[in-house]
Amino acid sequence: MSKLDWSKLLKSGQRIFIGSHAAVPTALIDDLIENAKHLHDIEIVQLMTLSDNKWALPEHQQLFKVNTFFIGGDNVRSAVNEGRADYTPCFISDIPNLFNNGILPLDAALIMVSPADQYGYHSMGVSVDVVAAAAKSANTVIAQVNEHMPVTFGQSFLHKNQIDYFWYHDQPLPELPQPDTVDNKIIERIGQYIALLVRDGCTLQIGLGRICAAALHYLGNHKDLGVHSELITDDIMNLMLQGVINNRKKTFHPNKIVTSFCMGSQALYDFVDRNPHIGFYPSEYVNSPTNVARNDNLIAINSAIEVDLTGQVVSDSIGHQFYSGIGGQVDFSRGASLSQGGKPVIALPSTTQDGKTSRIVAHIREGAGVVTSRGHVHYVVTEFGVASLRGKSIRERALELIRVAHPKFRQQLLQQVRQHYWVPNYHQLTPSDVPELGDIGFKKITFAGEEFDLRPLYPSDERRLQEFFYSHTKETLQLRYNAVPTQMSREKSCTLVSIDQSVDLALCIVRQKGSAAKIMAVGRYYYIESHNSCEVAFVTREHYQGQGMASVLLQEMIRIAQLRGLDSMQAVVLVNNKPMLNVFEKSGFVRQASDEPGEVMLKLELKQNETQEESSS
Repeated sequence: MSKLDWSKLLKSGQRIFIGSHAAVPTALIDDLIENAKHLHDIEIVQLMTLSDNKWALPEHQQLFKVNTFFIGGDNVRSAVNEGRADYTPCFISDIPNLFNNGILPLDAALIMVSPADQYGYHSMGVSVDVVAAAAKSANTVIAQVNEHMPVTFGQSFLHKNQIDYFWYHDQPLPELPQPDTVDNKIIERIGQYIALLVRDGCTLQIGLGRICAAALHYLGNHKDLGVHSELITDDIMNLMLQGVINNRKKTFHPNKIVTSFCMGSQALYDFVDRNPHIGFYPSEYVNSPTNVARNDNLIAINSAIEVDLTGQVVSDSIGHQFYSGIGGQVDFSRGASLSQGGKPVIALPSTTQDGKTSRIVAHIREGAGVVTSRGHVHYVVTEFGVASLRGKSIRERALELIRVAHPKFRQQLLQQVRQHYWVPNYHQLTPSDVPELGDIGFKKITFAGEEFDLRPLYPSDERRLQEFFYSHTKETLQLRYNAVPTQMSREKSCTLVSIDQSVDLALCIVRQKGSAAKIMAVGRYYYIESHNSCEVAFVTREHYQGQGMASVLLQEMIRIAQLRGLDSMQAVVLVNNKPMLNVFEKSGFVRQASDEPGEVMLKLELKQNETQEESSS
């Protein structure tokens, strides 16, 4: 029909649903506003819409009362926080049940669809999500038929018999500008760290915004990635066009992207149009944690407003002010945690934009709500690194999260967390970063085909270092310490991992498999100020002795010592520890006279080496 008689289609006090995201039928709603002279108190139920949401403006409050599952756009946000609109927190996977089970029964659904095909089927196009459930459960379905709506595959079709009224009006779909990550070093660094958590063959879920865009930017050299995500964007399209995303290794819906909606440029909408490699499915299917978990190696990447030192994630509110919504964060975090090899990742800048407030906090601010529980989070990423939380105690979590907080807030966070007795008094905060290791603060190395991380010892390695000590045989302890120490208390271990890395140096080689980390070798030097020198020592787990780990650690420490301007390095080795003597001498250390029988003193002149290198070049 060409003209709708809203007085016959709707009644005052009814509840209606309007289409989501880029499939919001704005022209249809404009027509309702213009012609709803005798209607009032209509409840609009919605998700985020890519529009100005003018129905939430004060001048329409007698006609509409908005009830949103996700607060998107200034008009809706203002209406919620001024009390003119409601916010209903709910997992996206559960919203369809509210419609289907009569908890929020719908009198009408206003949606946008493509023209019907030769078989009488209209596509819901770029937004199937909860639109599918709304259209199937509403008493009346009113569809804006738009030539510009792409036809998408999956479970995106409604037969013309499922639609009660048609309103034909063509309009371009609203576009979402690309997030600006250019020249934002903080966002770019977070993206780099996230990309390091993604291995070839993983399946991705992403959220919306600059951080997720930056992460995808750094996945350009990966291979065989897949996508199972409620949302896809231009960045997903670009990686698919590059062949990085091909879905070959997916274990659920292999060879196909699974999503429920897309938002982006017209190029993206053209890309999904009749694309057989992308399936659009309802939210109860895509966001089901059980279905998410059917994807092995599912990496769920989402953002947050703040994270407390126990790992609780606030992402829908700033204090008492509601800001966004639960969305799919919990659905995918839970699903990723159940996935074989999966990783739920929460990413955020360490401070607010003005740098005045830490977003890693000792306790969430008053009024804020926890969206993702401390039990769901495996990784928290800031521009200062990756905090691994899975399997960590409250004390260990606090230390991990303080490490990735902004340095100017770390001491304050430690003092605040001590008020709750989570961190013993013997733990002292010292500089733990080693800038000389490069931008990301660690290096990937390989021994016998196995990959390891070479990184600083962190304060949160206290328990791992204790386990490392107790793994040694008496022979290893004798060779390393010239004695057989019988105890490594947590307090002693804490002292060893809490050194000032800007003065002394403690590096380790760690086998990191997901959230499981095991120390394989440790190398240290202690600065000797009186001689501008340092004393070096190593210990390697027995199974990996003789594979070159000590040599790699020594070369890295020599390089760092040179960068720091030290004059020399020295070591004391037992005369019968021939393998270690060989490591030092191969690196240029020269034996010196020693006053202690049974010990060999070795020394490396760094300034002399620098002179030789300069002359040879």
